[in-house]
Amino acid sequence: MGERHAPAWSERSAGRRPAANPLVGRVIETEVERIVPGGVGLAHAEGRTLFVGLAAPGDRVRARIERVRGGVAFASIVEVLAPGPARVEPPCPYFGRCGGCDFQQLAYPAQLEAKAGIIRDCLRRIAAIDPPPDVTVSPSPRDWDYRSRAEWQHDAARGLLGYFERDSHRVVNVTHCPIAAPEIEAALKELRGRMETGTLPAEIAEFRAAAGDDAVAIAPPLDDDRPAELVRTAGGERYRYDADCFFQTNHALLDPLVTEALRHVPPAATANGAAAPGVAVDLYCGVGLFTLPLARRFERVIGVEAHHAAAAYATQNLVAAGLGNARVDAVGVEPWLTRHASVLAPPAFVLLDPPRTGAGDAVVEGILALRPGRIAYVSCDPATLARDLRRLLGGGYALDGVTAFDLFPQTHHVETVAHLIRAG
Repeated sequence: MGERHAPAWSERSAGRRPAANPLVGRVIETEVERIVPGGVGLAHAEGRTLFVGLAAPGDRVRARIERVRGGVAFASIVEVLAPGPARVEPPCPYFGRCGGCDFQQLAYPAQLEAKAGIIRDCLRRIAAIDPPPDVTVSPSPRDWDYRSRAEWQHDAARGLLGYFERDSHRVVNVTHCPIAAPEIEAALKELRGRMETGTLPAEIAEFRAAAGDDAVAIAPPLDDDRPAELVRTAGGERYRYDADCFFQTNHALLDPLVTEALRHVPPAATANGAAAPGVAVDLYCGVGLFTLPLARRFERVIGVEAHHAAAAYATQNLVAAGLGNARVDAVGVEPWLTRHASVLAPPAFVLLDPPRTGAGDAVVEGILALRPGRIAYVSCDPATLARDLRRLLGGGYALDGVTAFDLFPQTHHVETVAHLIRAG
């Protein structure tokens, strides 16, 4: 995201502009070695480490240095002199301008290889552990037209609807998005039609769309009979939610993701069987994607979710499934842990699926205070996952496997599941 605030004192605040680095603006020739965390290409030039955006391994490029930080320079490609073996022609006309995709220049097998390398790199450098030798990324059944969610920016004054431009808040006017699922693409065309006829509310700056099993919801809602709520079936469970609630964007990988996250918990109880004893805790539970299957496996389940609408849907989903052995607390994870870590008996299992920023020190300390027997950490950012793993591993847990799923083809993002077990 970048630093948003300048230091309290600087040459700029003292009335003098800071001296420009003489490297900024220079165009240099270099070769990209590999893809590193953040999805950028690693190269070396001018005695510095160089991070090159939208690159492919093996590319020989002319690149312009955009900024310098210490011994590291950040650059953009001016010209590809000789493409690397994994480079392909991006099919999207907005590639390079739109801030959404940054891997369209890579053949799909190379994307998977790069993401596995990013995970290993983060585990090695940030978590300070030797990564498992078998870290692989399960491919998406569809590497295009897969996204079941979208957020579009609306610039009514200029008649624009689309995504933010890379590294800016200017709107790229998008008429087609090749990674959007067909029903999301249809919603985009509908909104564009309203904009062109002057019936799209000018005061709304952002629209969100989400697809369920048989409908699409748009928020804020428009003056039509489109349903506000959606239903999605995954792993035999039914989930209700709306466009304002988080739900995983690649529905084709929901079943294997849930299966992997619960790999080390007991199987679901049969009609004549009993659930496993003990408590399971689902942190950042959203609308209950993991809460429902956990409630079929444990005597008691507690979900924790700060987003009140999502927590309400999770409760409704449990009631609709007849799962009375689970509850959802609509509160932030950190205050919940502060309140319960010292009074709750050690749970058998804790699952956490935090946002991209990760859990953070306070939440990790709260989990360590709970002393669960097992932990499953579901993450969409290998760097913050590795940061939190380092503290968990230092707190008496051992890594018991890492698996990844490509929920986000054409981008550098990847979903990772890390399993931990309490030592002893």
